[in-house]
Amino acid sequence: MLEVEVKYRNADRAAVVASLLDMGAKLVQDRVDVDVYFSAPDRDMKATDEAFRLRRIGEKNFLTYKGPKRDKETKTRLEIEVPLGDGNTVATDTERLFVALGYKPLVAVRKKRRVYRFERDGFEMEVCFDSVDHVGEFVELEIVAEESQYETAKATLLAVAEELGLTEKETRSYLGLVLEAQANGAA
Repeated sequence: MLEVEVKYRNADRAAVVASLLDMGAKLVQDRVDVDVYFSAPDRDMKATDEAFRLRRIGEKNFLTYKGPKRDKETKTRLEIEVPLGDGNTVATDTERLFVALGYKPLVAVRKKRRVYRFERDGFEMEVCFDSVDHVGEFVELEIVAEESQYETAKATLLAVAEELGLTEKETRSYLGLVLEAQANGAA
């Protein structure tokens, strides 16, 4: 599946939420995500524009691979996510396993996330209000789509962003932003 995504800074959250509610969106989750990103022993994932992480959402654990971005307008990429068992022991053992295989933890990205969902043009759309430690506040729009639906999903996503009045697009990943903040001594 493709993750068709776009992210914005400096949004008027109250206005965006009001517009979302008018569109029929429902608040479905308030959560904290902690993503531990890894470097691979066999290639430079920064150079190949890939990402590999262990995500913790409360007690839930997931492994996620993200392929290279497809275009400059969105952050569309192949995403493969595999659920793991729940709990700290599973997360710790998974991290230990990858370190034993030569993967190195790069950084942990921690964010508070408020998730809204609604349907538009036949797609389930997710709008997330993210507060990311050390890098700020963002609004992220996402559709998960089949390859054959890519262009339609992208057009839908960008149209909704315009309707919500979102203008300050952020093309860098949270991983990239956190690494940049660390390099500048802010994290």
